[in-house]
Amino acid sequence: MKMKSFAIATGILSLLLSGTVTLAACPTKGVKELTGAGATFPYPLYSKMFAEYDKACGVRVNYQSIGSGGGIRQLQQMTVDFGASDGTMDEKQKSEAKGGTVLHIPTAAGAEAIVFNLPGIQRGQLKLTPDILADIYLKKINNWNDNRIKALNPNAKLPDLTIAVVHRSDGSGTTYIFTHYLSKVSQEWKDKVGFATSVNWPGDVGGKGNEGVANSVKQIPGAIGYVELAYAKQNNMTWAQLRNNAGKYLEPSLDGAAAAADQPNLPENMEVMVTDSSNPTAYPITGFTWLLVYANQTNEAKADAVANLAWWMIHEGQQYALPLEYAPLKGAALKKAEALVKQIKINNRVVLK
Repeated sequence: MKMKSFAIATGILSLLLSGTVTLAACPTKGVKELTGAGATFPYPLYSKMFAEYDKACGVRVNYQSIGSGGGIRQLQQMTVDFGASDGTMDEKQKSEAKGGTVLHIPTAAGAEAIVFNLPGIQRGQLKLTPDILADIYLKKINNWNDNRIKALNPNAKLPDLTIAVVHRSDGSGTTYIFTHYLSKVSQEWKDKVGFATSVNWPGDVGGKGNEGVANSVKQIPGAIGYVELAYAKQNNMTWAQLRNNAGKYLEPSLDGAAAAADQPNLPENMEVMVTDSSNPTAYPITGFTWLLVYANQTNEAKADAVANLAWWMIHEGQQYALPLEYAPLKGAALKKAEALVKQIKINNRVVLK
């Protein structure tokens, strides 16, 4: 483990041992199962967290990894106890939420890798700039031996091969983060496509979930796509170096995600995007992932269970972030997450004090 990652882990452990972080109690109202749905981006982390929470508290969490768009819709319809998203809900989505005010509780941050399938080019050997990446997705650059790509990579043996652009076909927070980044670095992308959990893609291939994009990239020679870092590592995929806001070429990493998430002046509601950070060590395609929870709950037992689960995830659950390539909450982000969990109420009474 890198020293910086070790330092993060040691800091969390020290806080726990010193007693400065309050540990969550298990639910007291008898709930044995919770349901949630949404983002695929944190699925490797949530799978581990929920398995450990079941062992610790005897509460099974049935989480469906259906994409952030699906999670938002199910939360709006109140068919799940919580949603999960990597993109913040917009005003229209909030207005359509049947349960009223929705809290965005951050649970971790993560990086998205730009993955590709080019014979003879290894992980980290290909460099891309923000404008070239945007133009590839705008379908303005269509071949890997394009002069702009070659000029940036003079020592790479780039083939005369059509670029197959792969994107998410489902409503996705991973897409929200990626298109939010492209909208920051490309005015043309912002004007023509914009950012959302689902956009009108200029082309080519759609894949469902991070796993669908990963599989398409692996199967199609010349393909390029975007997936969460853990998926890229688990599938042993080849990724590019991307030039960040400070002009430094970086591969996706845990430390780069942590640097992007360590932002000054985070808002109290934590509805903030951290793409294209000006931090010189930040990886540019990074985002928080959130639990979406109604502030005003309607069932006392479920309110108790949801609040305790959220508190556990942002405290004890953080130990599982680093091994799975997610940046754990720290500093101001953790404090603001705690304050949000303490806003969960039942009959105007705060659940956790």
